[in-house]
Amino acid sequence: ERLHTVRMIGDEPMSGSERPHFKVALNLPHAGRVARRIVRLLPDRVPPGNTAAAKALGTAVVIVQLLDPWMDADENPPGVQAEALRDRVAALGRELVDAIEAARLGGDRLGQCVRNFFECLELGLEGADISLRAGEDPRSLQRPM
Repeated sequence: ERLHTVRMIGDEPMSGSERPHFKVALNLPHAGRVARRIVRLLPDRVPPGNTAAAKALGTAVVIVQLLDPWMDADENPPGVQAEALRDRVAALGRELVDAIEAARLGGDRLGQCVRNFFECLELGLEGADISLRAGEDPRSLQRPM
């Protein structure tokens, strides 16, 4: 039986009422690399009429395009620009999960990538929750405990 402990990255302790999640600093370049993995995990041939699958792939590609300029720089854009970009790609990430769920494309690895993506956006708690909708196994050893 697994023990339920809290693992986190960062300096601030979590309160006992928070659900376990990883807390990492904003890292838009790595969020872009994770988004690339998501694109590779989505089917590249969408069956005719599966608009949700097409939306998932299209949304993931847009996320990669938005983050691409920062991946090579390997650093976040300055201040307010970083926050605006984070908010934009987080909104797209939520749309992506809606489409993954609607198209029934979810799987453990895809869900893990979704969680990692949100963690890189400093949205670890949301990532821990939303990744389950994208198919992450709640018993996965990769999940925060």
